[in-house]
Amino acid sequence: MICIVTGGAGFIGSHLVDLLVENHHQVIVIDSMVAGRMANIEKNLAEITFVQADLLEDGWQKHFAGADRVYHIAADPDVRGSARKSFEVYENNVTATIRVLEAMKEHGVKEIVFTSTSTVYGEASVIPTPETYSPMIPISIYGASKLACEAMISSYAATYGWKAWVYRFANIVGARSTHGIIYDFVQKLRANPKELEILGDGRQSKSYLAVENCVKAMIFAPEVSNDTFNFFNIGSEDWVNVKRIAELIVEEMGLENVKFNFTGGDRGWVGDVPLMRLGVDKMKSLGWDPEITSEESVRRAIRATIAE
Repeated sequence: MICIVTGGAGFIGSHLVDLLVENHHQVIVIDSMVAGRMANIEKNLAEITFVQADLLEDGWQKHFAGADRVYHIAADPDVRGSARKSFEVYENNVTATIRVLEAMKEHGVKEIVFTSTSTVYGEASVIPTPETYSPMIPISIYGASKLACEAMISSYAATYGWKAWVYRFANIVGARSTHGIIYDFVQKLRANPKELEILGDGRQSKSYLAVENCVKAMIFAPEVSNDTFNFFNIGSEDWVNVKRIAELIVEEMGLENVKFNFTGGDRGWVGDVPLMRLGVDKMKSLGWDPEITSEESVRRAIRATIAE
């Protein structure tokens, strides 16, 4: 199969490229390298086609000719920062997605896999939150942009007879990540191993899943689900709170007597969802299992971040 991976030099994208190459697919990576890193795909460069391009510009569309499936991962993933740069997030997430869909239409590509987010649900009143939860009321610009992308993908799939698979992720963690709570806490403690600022009250509780398990799910679902628009939650079956993550990082870094300074409030920033756990029964009904808890996912990610 000829697979295009947008954002394939980034965190999740590069792990997906690893697995696609391992499964002997022909892979074309399109990445602007704003957030992507060549080191993430270096070991696969002899096996893949790499195209450095911005999806908001032109020239990359020709690479869609002959492709079987697009894994559209490229996006601005900064939930916290999306409040400061709302139009930029819209352009990089929504406009870029529509341009990908137009390239698919032009070149006859009929399958798309899209990485969405748990934040499309907003502050859900049902936890664990199933895929059927409504109404979806995002409280972050980032979450709203991803929900808009889902709607556009659904409409293109229905209109042009495509197949689409949309994944609403919990917090995906692991090696190669360059943002998020684990990365931020490790950097803070390297700068000052005596104190750690923690946004909110530390009780924010969310589901986490190791990136290796995440990309396995991304490849698995298209093999067993065949609706026009397939949508799934991907996450673990439990959660862990922010204070516990801080404790695990202190432990893994071998630090002692670290003072935690909480900024207060029930959330870390505007748009933060303080309680998030996704229901994954739909994926499990197909034969998938997360295989790992939130705490173990976090611990593995901490070790990988420290080692990098």
